[in-house]
Amino acid sequence: MHISRVQLVNFRNFERADVVFKKGVNTVIGENGSGKTNLFRAIRLLLDADQLRWAYRLDETDFHRGLSNWRGHWIIISLEFSEVSPDEAIQALFLHGAGEIVDGAVERATYNLIFRPNAAIRFRLGELEEGDHAGLAEVLKSLTTTDYETVLTGKSSADFTDPETYKALVGDFANVRFPKELTPPEIGGPIPRALSVTKEICFTFVQALRDVVAEFQGQRTNPLLTLLRGKSGEIDPAILEPITEKVKDLNAAIEGLPDVGEIRADIRQTIRDAAGEAYSPANLAVRSSVPAEADRLFQSLRLFVGETDDDYEGAIHELSLGGANLIYLTLKLLEFKYQKAKQACANFLLIEEPEAHIHTHIQKTLFDRLSYSDTQVIYSTHSTHISEVSNVENVNVLARNGSRCEVYQPAAGLDPGDIRSIQRYLDAVRSNLLFAKSVVLIEGDAEEILVPALIKEVLGVSLDELGVSLINVRSTGFENVASLFHDDRIRKRCAIVTDLDAAFFDTAPNAGDPEPLAKRKRKAIGSAAAGLARQARLNAFRGTNGWLTTHFAPTTFEVEFVRVGNVETVVDSIGSVYIDPPTIQAATEDLRSSEVGRFGTRVLTMAAQEGKGWFAIQLAKRVTKQSRIPPYLLEAIFTAHRPLSRAVIANMIDYRLRAHDDPALVPPEAAATVRAHAAQFSRGEIDAAALLAALAPTLPGDVIIEVLGHA
Repeated sequence: MHISRVQLVNFRNFERADVVFKKGVNTVIGENGSGKTNLFRAIRLLLDADQLRWAYRLDETDFHRGLSNWRGHWIIISLEFSEVSPDEAIQALFLHGAGEIVDGAVERATYNLIFRPNAAIRFRLGELEEGDHAGLAEVLKSLTTTDYETVLTGKSSADFTDPETYKALVGDFANVRFPKELTPPEIGGPIPRALSVTKEICFTFVQALRDVVAEFQGQRTNPLLTLLRGKSGEIDPAILEPITEKVKDLNAAIEGLPDVGEIRADIRQTIRDAAGEAYSPANLAVRSSVPAEADRLFQSLRLFVGETDDDYEGAIHELSLGGANLIYLTLKLLEFKYQKAKQACANFLLIEEPEAHIHTHIQKTLFDRLSYSDTQVIYSTHSTHISEVSNVENVNVLARNGSRCEVYQPAAGLDPGDIRSIQRYLDAVRSNLLFAKSVVLIEGDAEEILVPALIKEVLGVSLDELGVSLINVRSTGFENVASLFHDDRIRKRCAIVTDLDAAFFDTAPNAGDPEPLAKRKRKAIGSAAAGLARQARLNAFRGTNGWLTTHFAPTTFEVEFVRVGNVETVVDSIGSVYIDPPTIQAATEDLRSSEVGRFGTRVLTMAAQEGKGWFAIQLAKRVTKQSRIPPYLLEAIFTAHRPLSRAVIANMIDYRLRAHDDPALVPPEAAATVRAHAAQFSRGEIDAAALLAALAPTLPGDVIIEVLGHA
C-alpha cells in the first residue's frame, strides 16, 4: 500500500494543490517557502500518531494566507492510497471506513481531514438567499475557530482541488450560494477514532537537521534513547540482575566514602547554623545517581563516535556538523527498521532535507542506497545532488506563485522514451532547472561562461539573484529538456537561445577560390541552412505553449558580441591569444573594422585557437559596466524572467546611473530626478510607462531602457 495522491485545499500556503506520489522513493523539491514542510505536516496530521491530536486543534493560522476572509471556508487534507494491502486488519479498517470495494476487496482508499464550520453554522449558511451579502457578513462576522469541527472521513469521491467542486460542497462565497446538504456524500463518511489508520501502519518522520546536539539532549527527541527504550523492555530481567546488584554495591561504596560522609555532615551543620533547627530539613543524604533499575540503567547509555583514525571517540557535541547529522539520520533510520520489523500493514518514511551539512558524495550515496522493501520513502530537499539521482517520474516540484504554492509533476504526460532521455540528461548541474524561478537554455560553453558575467557587471544583479537558471544543453537538441515546461508539467517560463549561424561573408561559389576558402563557404552555407531549419523546428515545437519562447542570434554568439559594441573588450584579449606582433596588429585591425566579414572571421578564429570556453573566460575577465549585451540575449532573459520586481528595477536603474559617472553625460540634477522616479516606481506610485518617460532622456540608448522594454 502506498500514498498515491495528496490533495490540499486552503491549508497554509496551499490554496489548492494536487501532489502525486509513486511506489518506492519520491522526491519533493522547491525553493524556500514553497511549502515542503507544510506538505509533510499535512501528511503527518493524518498518519503520524504523535501528530494526530493536532488535527483537532487547527486554528486560523492554518488557513491559506491568500483567503481574504478565512471565516466559513474549509481546510481539506485528503490522502489517497493505492494497492491497499490484502492484510485482514487493513482490509477491515478500510472496508468499514475509507475504502472503495472492488470484487469484494479494497484496492483504493481515501482518508480525509476536514476542518469546517459546525453543523449549526453550515445550516445558517445554507438558509441564506442567493446574493444576500449582508446576511453572509452577519453570519461570518463573529465566527471563530471554536465554531469549527474536525472530521476524519473515508470513501470520498470528490476532487477537492476542483474550484467548482469546492463551490458545490462548501459554498460560493462571491455569489452567496451555499448547499442545503450539511454532510454531502461526496466528502465520504466519518471514520470513528477507534478505526485509526495510524495504529495499523509504520510511520517515521525524520525532521530537518537543524540542531542535532539539542535533539540528543531532549528526552523525547533523542533517537538513541528511543531505541534503548524499545530494546530495554525486551531484555530478560534475569540477565540484568547481576549488573544491577553490582551497581547497588557501587553506589553504596561511593556513599560510604569518608569524604562523602564529611560533606553530608558539613551541609547539615551549615543549614542548621543558617536557618536554625526548626527550619532545617529532617533528612539529608548524598547518594550516587547511577541508576540501579534495569531499564533506567540500560537507557543511561550514551553514544561516542570517532570520526578520524586516531582512536579518539567523542560525544555528539564534539563531532562535526555533518558527522552529527549523519549519526542522527542513521539512528532515525534504525528506529524505522525496528518499527518495520513489527510487520505493519504499510510502511512510510518521510525525510525532511537530509542534506544539511552532509558531503555531496554522502548525499548521493544515501539517496541511492536508501531503499526498503514494501516502504514508501518521501524526501524533501534543496540538493541538486539528490535531485540528480532522483527518478524524475517520482518528483514533485513545489513553487511559489504570489501568496500561494503550486505543485508540478515534471514527467506528467510524457512517454517512457522521453522520460528516460530526460532522466539521463538531469545531472547535478542541469537538475538545477527544477529549482529555478525561470530557465534559459543555451547551446554552448561560451554563453554559459560569459552571459552571467555580462548580466552581473552590466546590470548589477546576478542571474542567481533573479532566480534564473542558465542551462547549457551543449547541443542544439533543446526539445528534450524544454518539454518539461508545459501546462501539464512545470509551469515556469523557459527561453531557448540558439544561433542561426547565418553567413556573415560572401559565400557565392567562385571557380577561382582556393580549396580552403571553398570549403569554408560550403560549411557556412550548410550552417546557415541548418540554422534556418533549426529555427523552423523549434518554433514548431514551441507552438502555442505559453511557457516556452525561442530567441535566435543572427549569426553566432561571438560575432554578435563584437557587433553590439564590445570590440575593445575583444581587442584587449588579443595578447592572451597571440604573441606574434604582426598577428596582433592584424587582429586588432580586423576587430576594429566595420566589416562584419573581417571582425566576424577574426573573433571566431580567436575562439577556435584554444576553444570557445577558454576564450569566453578571457573575455569575462574584461567585461565592464560599459559592455553591451546582445539584444536577443536580453530578450530571452527578461522574457523568461517576468515580472521583474519593482525593487529590482529600481536597483538596476541606480546601478546604471552610477555606471555613468561623467557629470557631462549625466548631470547630477538629472540623475536625482531619475532616482526620485525610480523610488516612486518601487513604492507603486507610478507605472513603468511613467518611469520610462523620465528615464529615456537621461540615459538614452542605455541597456536599462531595453530591459524595461521586456519587463
